[in-house]
Amino acid sequence: MIIDAHQHFWQLDLPFQYDWLHTPQHKAICRSYLPADLKVHLQKCGIDKSVFVQTQHDVAENRWVLKLAEQNDFIAGVVGWVDLASDKCEEQLAEFVEHPKFVGIRHIVQDEPDPDFIIQPNIIRGLKVLEKHAVPYDLLFYTQHLKHAATLGRKLPDLPMVIDHLAKPKIKDQVTAGWVDDLKAAAKLPNIYCKLSGMVTEADWKNWKPADLKPYVETALEAFGPARCMYGSDWPVCELAATYEQVYGALQELLGSLSHSEQEMVFGGTAQKFYGLEV
Repeated sequence: MIIDAHQHFWQLDLPFQYDWLHTPQHKAICRSYLPADLKVHLQKCGIDKSVFVQTQHDVAENRWVLKLAEQNDFIAGVVGWVDLASDKCEEQLAEFVEHPKFVGIRHIVQDEPDPDFIIQPNIIRGLKVLEKHAVPYDLLFYTQHLKHAATLGRKLPDLPMVIDHLAKPKIKDQVTAGWVDDLKAAAKLPNIYCKLSGMVTEADWKNWKPADLKPYVETALEAFGPARCMYGSDWPVCELAATYEQVYGALQELLGSLSHSEQEMVFGGTAQKFYGLEV
């Protein structure tokens, strides 16, 4: 079972905030991307299932994508959103938590003006609601936020958390200082996982090659092991720098030295376990 643990959909004529798409930098992906668009790539690569990850701070997106998941069997899970800072966090979660394809929560922490947003007491309170209901959490960080992962791992030992996109290290400049130490510190907590995703858009969009990603993939694998690493395409954001097929092929190449069973973990087993996917 091969699973893409990180992909998105958006539809520009829906009443959601897609402001970031309407910028010169993102012009190439400023259109609607729906299940039929992704299915072509999954079939071409022989990938069985995928996990949608939120783009909106809006529970209405949860409802929209869960309907898509009901209509498209290849969508194995939906990582949605609830307002972690709200007193109604648990009430919001209750609407979705029993849905068999609702498998996690994410907040776009990287865009919060406060770099310590994720460790604020009211946010920790919200994360404890997720912990109570055994709902995994995706950590969308930049490298400056990564130091908080270990803190969260200690404060919330029963909450499975996964670092999206390796916390977006500066691959284009081949910088690893600081990032390595914070990633290794996070990996010491057994409830923290890592997505091997989102790397091509942190590299040189026009000239990247798999070798540019290698030090980062190797560091993550060494720190977390294959049993806590998972493949994610970050489609369609990846299309800014690469096709879906190029992203998948690059990671296949970089993981070529792993055993068959280890590759099976990264390309499906870890995601299935982490999100509790019913596949």
